[in-house]
Amino acid sequence: MSAGTGASLAGGVHGPGHLRALTAVVLDTLETAARTRGGPLPAGGPDAVARRTTALAAPVLPEEGIGAEAALADLVRAVAEGAADPADPACVAHLHCPPLAVAVAAELAGAALNPSMDSWDQAPAAGVIEELTTAALARLVHPEAATPDALITSGGTESNLVALLLARERAAAGKGPLRVVTGVNAHHSVHRAAWTLGLPAPAVVACHDGRIDPAALEGTLAGLGGGPALVVATAGTTDEGRIDPLPEIARIAERYGAELHVDAAYGGPLLFSERLAPRLAGLDRAVSVTFDLHKLGWQPVAAGVLAVADTALLAPLSLRTDYLNADDDTEAGLPDLLGRSIRTTRRPDALKIAVTFRALGRRGLSELVEHCVRTAEEFGRAVDARPALRRRPGGIGISTVLFRPVVADELEPAAGDAVVAEVRRTLLMGGRAVLGRAVAEDGDGRRRLWLKATLLHPNAATADLAPLLDLVPEAAERAAAGGGDGGGRGDTDAPAAERLSP
Repeated sequence: MSAGTGASLAGGVHGPGHLRALTAVVLDTLETAARTRGGPLPAGGPDAVARRTTALAAPVLPEEGIGAEAALADLVRAVAEGAADPADPACVAHLHCPPLAVAVAAELAGAALNPSMDSWDQAPAAGVIEELTTAALARLVHPEAATPDALITSGGTESNLVALLLARERAAAGKGPLRVVTGVNAHHSVHRAAWTLGLPAPAVVACHDGRIDPAALEGTLAGLGGGPALVVATAGTTDEGRIDPLPEIARIAERYGAELHVDAAYGGPLLFSERLAPRLAGLDRAVSVTFDLHKLGWQPVAAGVLAVADTALLAPLSLRTDYLNADDDTEAGLPDLLGRSIRTTRRPDALKIAVTFRALGRRGLSELVEHCVRTAEEFGRAVDARPALRRRPGGIGISTVLFRPVVADELEPAAGDAVVAEVRRTLLMGGRAVLGRAVAEDGDGRRRLWLKATLLHPNAATADLAPLLDLVPEAAERAAAGGGDGGGRGDTDAPAAERLSP
């Protein structure tokens, strides 16, 4: 195949034919690479991965091209063999979900057509799909509101930024700058958004058991002196999966004339389940809600949402530029898409969401969400049943389980935490498991380092995860005995049979 064939287009009448042949190369390479990797991530650590990847990918810009099929085979192989694969049951470190095949297929269609969602003449039908999708999501979050609305975003960070931006604009006519009040458990994007927008640093409220303390919130609001304020609560914290006491927070915010924004990037999809939705009681009292579907929604990145209680709240995003939404075009009936985002060029991310929703329905989505929550509860019980492990006291946070090896508790606090950190690195370097880490309060009130399992796999059973619990004590005993090397590199040659793989 000549290098020039790589210039064939994906769209138009002939595009699908070109794409079909190249897609076969990608799929074959993905399948082979997953078997070669043999686990949730590549063994050997950063240096080994960099060497293998460079051998396949360099030079990225050769003088003469090598052709589309060869380039795809090499680089897809490099990325797939060197991937942290969230479809592997032992890849549980982050809010990093395995995407559904139907969503990935829809993503392919969107990429081939390449609509840009900033003007109607670039995305005629895609704009309608986005409108239908955002309407459904807005009604899910604010079921009793007269005119709810939602925006598609790149994720929780953008959603929180836009929420604070809109709150700042609403407060502009008030006395003093907007004050943001949030818990110590809040996502870092809340603080970054305040900094980006030139707002005062957020007032940070104490938490108890990973959740905002209502009494501390009330004291903080009382001390602000009545200026415009936005309380930011969290429904599904990154480290612990905790949900702030939303009804109490909403009552306190209303008492002091403050507005409420809820970062439900993790927990929002609980709304799909009639059984689990009551955990988010009070969410509909928020003026705006962050809601991600590339976490507990199994979408390829990016698939973020910002829902608002009233579409009029989005008015500050309105913008006119003649080449995209001229007044006379809008008056003639062409939809104005520019005010639907703070971005200009943006992908048709609503397409994959809409396809998934249509494919599964609310009931199908509910079953997947409930599976993840149930599996986390079972995983927690499996930890409790193992004498060599100890789970963080308290309930399971949505689908997040914190635990640590008991041998770490037998050491001085700093040394014990070092053992926990070494266990994680050992399993990473050996390509055996991708566990997260979180510092959280223990039953005695002391903050300790824990291993974190965030269970987002919609199909994995507890039995698929059980071998993970055998690896941790073994690695912990070696680390406590001084057998580690500070980076776990001594395990990089572990045979594939010892590494977890479906």
